[in-house]
Amino acid sequence: MKSGCVIADGARWIWKVVKELYPEAVEVLDYYHLSEHLHKLAEAQYGHDPERAQEWIEATLARLFSGEASGVIWGLERMKPRSAEAKSEIDSLIGYLKENKDRVDYKFYRKGGYPVGSGGIESSNKTICHVRLKRSGAWWYVEKANQMLALRCARYNGTFQKLFLRYMEKFMHTWR
Repeated sequence: MKSGCVIADGARWIWKVVKELYPEAVEVLDYYHLSEHLHKLAEAQYGHDPERAQEWIEATLARLFSGEASGVIWGLERMKPRSAEAKSEIDSLIGYLKENKDRVDYKFYRKGGYPVGSGGIESSNKTICHVRLKRSGAWWYVEKANQMLALRCARYNGTFQKLFLRYMEKFMHTWR
């Protein structure tokens, strides 16, 4: 069984780095990023009928959430584009889904307790990093910013005491 989970958009370079650094990680294509692609296609294909666009988006997301990526790809391959723009979006989405097919088994991920969206980590990033480092008038040297982030992360993930004790041991050892 794989351990850990990485959620990202479909950028090839990200998945390449993930394979190098975390070869055993479960790879999940960010559900909300994928839904943005669906919205873009729906606008191009059904922009004249917003209700129809919304129905198509909801049905497609439901199928993906149920683990039916192959069925979604099959349907896209048979979709009749209403314009050149719609054709381009259809082709783009087919390629995107085919390339990430192994990363969109949302039904499996949900059953395994894995997250399917990056919203939680993005929110944590804002709370932990941005609130402290991007305050009005704040500026940082990279080294000091990384040290501050390490402390804030340790505080939020419950390892601050362990980190502090390790620091004190190192500090005491240098003074002996």
